[in-house]
Amino acid sequence: MANGSVRVRFCPSPTGNPHVGLVRTALFNWAFARHTGGTFVFRIEDTDAARDSEESYEQLLDSLRWLGFTWDEGPEIGGPHAPYRQSQRMDTYKEIAGKLLEAGRAYHCYCTASELEERRDAARAAGRPSGYDGKCREVTSEQKERYEAEGRESIVRFRMPDETITFTDLVRGELTFTPENVPDYGIVRANGAPLYTLVNPVDDALMEITHVLRGEDLLSSTPRQIALYKALMELGIAKSVPQFGHLPYVMGEGNKKLSKRDPQSSLNLYRERGFLPEGLLNYLSLLGWSLSADKDIFTIEEMVAAFDIADVNPNPARFDLKKCEAINADHIRMLDVKEFTERCAPWLKAPFAPWAPEDFDETKWEAIAPHAQTRLRVLSEITENVDFLFLPEPVEDEASWTKAMKEGSDALLRTAREKLESADWTSPESLKEAVLAAGETHGLKLGKAQAPVRVAVTGRTVGLPLFESLEILGKEKTLARIDAALAKLAA
Repeated sequence: MANGSVRVRFCPSPTGNPHVGLVRTALFNWAFARHTGGTFVFRIEDTDAARDSEESYEQLLDSLRWLGFTWDEGPEIGGPHAPYRQSQRMDTYKEIAGKLLEAGRAYHCYCTASELEERRDAARAAGRPSGYDGKCREVTSEQKERYEAEGRESIVRFRMPDETITFTDLVRGELTFTPENVPDYGIVRANGAPLYTLVNPVDDALMEITHVLRGEDLLSSTPRQIALYKALMELGIAKSVPQFGHLPYVMGEGNKKLSKRDPQSSLNLYRERGFLPEGLLNYLSLLGWSLSADKDIFTIEEMVAAFDIADVNPNPARFDLKKCEAINADHIRMLDVKEFTERCAPWLKAPFAPWAPEDFDETKWEAIAPHAQTRLRVLSEITENVDFLFLPEPVEDEASWTKAMKEGSDALLRTAREKLESADWTSPESLKEAVLAAGETHGLKLGKAQAPVRVAVTGRTVGLPLFESLEILGKEKTLARIDAALAKLAA
């Protein structure tokens, strides 16, 4: 494909928090544009005044920036087809709807909702398709006057051609739709507000979009849009019909399509938990595409270099949170330590950190960071992994205490304290030898011997490498915590 010839768009509605299915659509469009040297157009579909909000609009822009997507045309940077918000393009839609009416490619429909429903029910009962039956296609001027005198309102309907529509989907191959299954459809509401069915293809035509990559849920609207593009070409408004590729559904729990209402679909959730944008995008790219059969972990640059829409699998893709976390963990380990420490910064202060700001010790943090980096799935886990370093005393985790402090733990802790007292505190190996020796004294292997020490010092049975943690916490604090645990056991 020639460089610069591809023009794709991402055109979400600003209604609430973006969800991961939407992000996957943005990713495939963006990667396709970057791979082909084409143009990525970011457009806002905000014609639904009741549902759209300025807050959601700002959230959308912020989300795309966080994910690392750059756009070539769109909000804040403009471009040759500005404005890029549909709410600012209403005159254009009104003018084009007028031209379609004038050319006989659209018409006023006066049917009431109850009439439509009655005729749909009758069609279903007779085993016929229940779409619009074309009743108002040939309304005479006398009928029109009578309807208006009755106070009937009219919508504008697009007149579908009486022909089979076939196109080659970039993901699904050749698809055919027969006329009885694609009836005339509304493009302007009775109050004059344009519908998605008009504004979306009109913007694609005016912005010279060459490839429409979108969710499978929009597949049924494609033959309608193809007919509209052809009408716009006849009117000299569109240059060509774009190519379509319909991306597979993303499935959630119980093999149901992931919807905005599913908690795991919310992009904000992943940001708050501390997913890396590159980890999340790596996982989302696997929902319908893969770099190679034996490589699940790759950078966004590697994806862009390899991405071809023809390689997208049409079958539904299942969202697996555990796999998403595992891939994110790999990306955390791919960071250099300095960048890892910087990315953790938000979770080391209020509102996430339970310690006072003055108790945070930068030197201890830098010392523990490389050990923490190998353990985390998401960045937010850093807080409870290092809190023992910065809190005056460890977090009381009763389940951990019950599990580790078995009968005889007091004797073991006293021996361990004694051995640690005389150990070399500049060497984690020496601290390990001390706890190992204490365990041997009581007939315990290292795993059993270190559990009470870990809970006494860190508050939990699971955490970062113990002996490195003790060294960084320091001798005085470690021994004081073992003393506190002994006192609690005695009580």
